[in-house]
Amino acid sequence: MAKGRNGSAKADAGDVAVEEAKAAPAPAAPAADQTHISVSRGFSAWLGRTRSSLAFTSYQTGQLFLVGRLADDRVSFHQQNYLRAMGVHATPQRLYLGSLFQIWRLENVLAPHERANKDFDRLFVPRNAQTTGDIDVHELAVDRNGRVIFVNTKFSCLATMSVTHGFKPLWKPPFISRLAAEDRCHLNGLAIQDGAPAYVTAVSRSDMINGWRDRRHEGGVLIDVRTDRIVTDQLSMPHSPRVTKDAVWLLDSGRGMLVRVDPTSGAREDVAFCPGFLRGLSLHAGFAIVTVSLPRDGAFSGLALHDELSRRDGEPWCGICIVDLRTGDLVEWIRLSGAIKELFDVAVIPGAVCPMALGVNSPDIQSLVSFDPEFGSLQPAD
Repeated sequence: MAKGRNGSAKADAGDVAVEEAKAAPAPAAPAADQTHISVSRGFSAWLGRTRSSLAFTSYQTGQLFLVGRLADDRVSFHQQNYLRAMGVHATPQRLYLGSLFQIWRLENVLAPHERANKDFDRLFVPRNAQTTGDIDVHELAVDRNGRVIFVNTKFSCLATMSVTHGFKPLWKPPFISRLAAEDRCHLNGLAIQDGAPAYVTAVSRSDMINGWRDRRHEGGVLIDVRTDRIVTDQLSMPHSPRVTKDAVWLLDSGRGMLVRVDPTSGAREDVAFCPGFLRGLSLHAGFAIVTVSLPRDGAFSGLALHDELSRRDGEPWCGICIVDLRTGDLVEWIRLSGAIKELFDVAVIPGAVCPMALGVNSPDIQSLVSFDPEFGSLQPAD
C-alpha cells in the first residue's frame, strides 16, 4: 500500500498533501487533479483532547476520508473511494455510508491491541451493501433497535432497508401527497432523539417535482416527525438537525449559519458563521463539527450567504470548521483546495485514534481475510 507524506494511502483522485498551518490559511495552488489539505495549528491536539477521530465524505469525488492522529502527533488523512459518498454514521466499531445506489456497512476488524500498517487502531472493512437503487440517500442514522433509518431525498420520505425491495418507507411530510421519484421538497437531514427519529429538515414545502429549487432563499422547514408539526419555516436551505438536551441545532445553509432552535417556540438563534455552503454537522464534547463547500455554478447567487461573505470581505472554503458551542468561536479547521470542492457529511468516531478503511476496489480487499476465533454451533438458536 503506497504511503503519502501523512502516512496514509493515496487515493485514485490524486495525491493529498497535509500541512499544519503556521498562521492564517493560505494553501498553495495544487495541480488540477490533486487536493491540498491544510489543518489549523491546534487541530491534532484537539483530536487528542476529545479522544476522537473524524469521518467525512465528498460526493463530488466519491471519497470517504478518515482523519486521525499519528504517534508523532501529525494528522493522518486516509481516503477510499465510494461512488457518490454521502451520509455517514459512525460508532467506535462500525460505519454506515450512503452511496449512489447502495448503503454500505463497514466493520472494524482489529482487536484493541492490534494495529494496521503500524499506525492505525481501526481498520474498517466493507462487509455488506444494501442495494437501494439511485434514490439520492442523504443523511442516515441508527435507531434503538439497530435499524438504519435514512433520508430518501428522491422520494421525499424517511425509509429503512427492505429484504425484498430497494427501501421501505416509514414517514413522509404531511404536505407531500404521495411518494414519487421527484425530489419535491428536498428532504435532507435527520435527527435521532432517545433512539428514534425526531426531526428532519427540508428546503421547502413544495409538492411538485423539483419545486424546492425555486424556494431556496426562504421557507426552509424543521419538522418534528413524531407530531408532523413544523417547528419553524424561517430557514434558508436547512440541513443536518441534531438534538441536545434543550435545543435542536442545525445548519441554516443559505445564510452560512450554525443555529440553535428552540424545539417548542421555533425561535432561532445564530451561533456561528462558517465560510461556505454548510451540509454536514456532528456534535461532540461541546463542539460542532461542520463541513463547508465551495459554490457550484453560481449556487450562492441570491442567497444571504453570498452577501454575508461579501460583507466579511472573505472567500468561501471547502473543508471542516470546528466551533466551540459555548462561545460560537471557530477554534480549529481543515481546509481543502484543488480537485475537491464539495463535501457532504461528517461524523465523529469516538475513542478511535487513527482509523483507516478499505474501499470496494482496494488492492488489499481480496487478500485481507479475518475470521471469528470461536467456533459457532451447528444447532439453531432457541
